[in-house]
Amino acid sequence: MAVSQRPRVLILYCTKCKWLLRAAWMAQELLSTFEHEIGEVALSPSDPGVYQIVAAGEVVWDRKVDGGFPDAKELKRRVRDVIDPQKDLGHSDR
Repeated sequence: MAVSQRPRVLILYCTKCKWLLRAAWMAQELLSTFEHEIGEVALSPSDPGVYQIVAAGEVVWDRKVDGGFPDAKELKRRVRDVIDPQKDLGHSDR
């Protein structure tokens, strides 16, 4: 599948809260795990208090709804369930 046809992941983060490093770390984790399944991971500054992760147009994590921040393992599971439910995540599935 061409890169342009692969799903996009968007990470929205609050700049006032200084969450850029957290967003960049999550982007790196997702790109490492889904190097052939994701077309891009975009980081987007957002409104105060916002930390949201959207995969293929579906919100997979919202800090206000889900209560805080995801650990990498949980985020990978949620993204996988949206973009490639058959993908084995190895130790992250256990």
